Amino acid sequence: MKSPVEKRKATLFPKQRIILQTLGENIKLARKRRDFTQQLISERTGLSRVTIRKIEKGDEGVSIGHYLMVLSALNLADELATIAQEDELGRKLQDAKLLTRKKSSTSTNKEA
Repeated sequence: MKSPVEKRKATLFPKQRIILQTLGENIKLARKRRDFTQQLISERTGLSRVTIRKIEKGDEGVSIGHYLMVLSALNLADELATIAQEDELGRKLQDAKLLTRKKSSTSTNKEA
C-alpha cells in the first residue's frame, strides 16, 4: 500500500515518454540559449533545482503546472496555449460527420 506522501506517476507509453523527454530537452536548450542557470530558474519559479532538473529530463512525475512555471520564466508560456490549436484530425472528423448528416438528410427528403 502506498503511503499518503508517495505521489503517483503517469504511466506513459514509450512514444509518449520520448515526447516528454524531447520537451525537457527543448526547455533545457531554451534556458541555455538565454544563458540562464538552473539556479536562476529555481529562484524565478520557486521550484527546487531538483525539480528543474527533472523537468529538463522530461520526468512524467512533475506536474504540468511546474512545466508551465518554467516555460513562463523562459518567456515561452504562450506557446503552450497553441497546442491543439490547429487540430487537423479533429476538423477532418468533424467535416466527415457533417457530410454524412447532409447525405442522410438529403436521402430522407428524396424519399418523401
